[in-house]
Amino acid sequence: MVLTVPSNLAHGTARSGDPARVAWLDALPGVVAELAERWGLRLGDPFEPGGTCSWVAPAHDAAGRDAVLKVAWRHWEARDEAAGMAAWAGAGAAEVFAVDDRPPSPSGGGGGGDGGTTALLLERCRPGTPLTELPVAEQHGVIGALLRQLHAVPLADGHVFRSLTSLCDAWGASAERGHAEHPEALDAGLVREGLRLWHDLPRDAGRRDLLVTDLHAANVLSAEREPWLLVDPKPHVGDPHYDVVQHLLNCEVELHADPAGLARRVAGEADLDGDRVVRWLFARCVQECWEWAALRPVARRLAADAAVR
Repeated sequence: MVLTVPSNLAHGTARSGDPARVAWLDALPGVVAELAERWGLRLGDPFEPGGTCSWVAPAHDAAGRDAVLKVAWRHWEARDEAAGMAAWAGAGAAEVFAVDDRPPSPSGGGGGGDGGTTALLLERCRPGTPLTELPVAEQHGVIGALLRQLHAVPLADGHVFRSLTSLCDAWGASAERGHAEHPEALDAGLVREGLRLWHDLPRDAGRRDLLVTDLHAANVLSAEREPWLLVDPKPHVGDPHYDVVQHLLNCEVELHADPAGLARRVAGEADLDGDRVVRWLFARCVQECWEWAALRPVARRLAADAAVR
């Protein structure tokens, strides 16, 4: 099978420098052909430029359903994507028609828990316009409504999802090293306070919901069954207030003009506590800003807010 590889997937694999990931891409035509035969799929050309870790194409299955086939290199943040999409069962997210989960090949997988393949046959979102096409002020209401719907889905006993605490601990350790190597990035007192909150917030949450953790406008598509649907989550379980933070970071103009006001506005749309979202935003800015310089003035402005002090 001759397979067209979208540009982002080709470039992302090459930039990774991971021989196992290169081998995964080399084997991808055979995997796609096998899935197409098993699920009775007629495939179209993959979407361009596509994602950096997955091959995604329109499809019709044997029942004539309009679908999307996503075949992804499994990496640690998105390890439980298929389980999360299945748990939401179409409530605010694209419906899952079929899943195929494969471990890394015996010849070796990626480092840090990466490797293997997750294939998803998903409901196709039509017209599929990304939420980024709406003005930012209108995006807030869509994000808030989606979060209310997604967080209302109960967690099953014995669920497989990792905790938000584990994600924050991994990123926090990296941030500590980064700030130690780049002490000029931010005042040491702000770093201590931000990383303290980054450690404490996931542990003192009053609620623990199934989270997207990477919810932003590019991962929300217009659809027919519901006006907007989530795709491409990175599920973890924890404090629902964290789930608005990635959207806030992507609202660049508002974020720099009035970060606390932005946080409280979006929190209100999602029925969340505004002060707690302000603290999460401050902690995330501190965690990131040793390498994301644009977040340094945002962290300084948020440090003056009563919710942080």
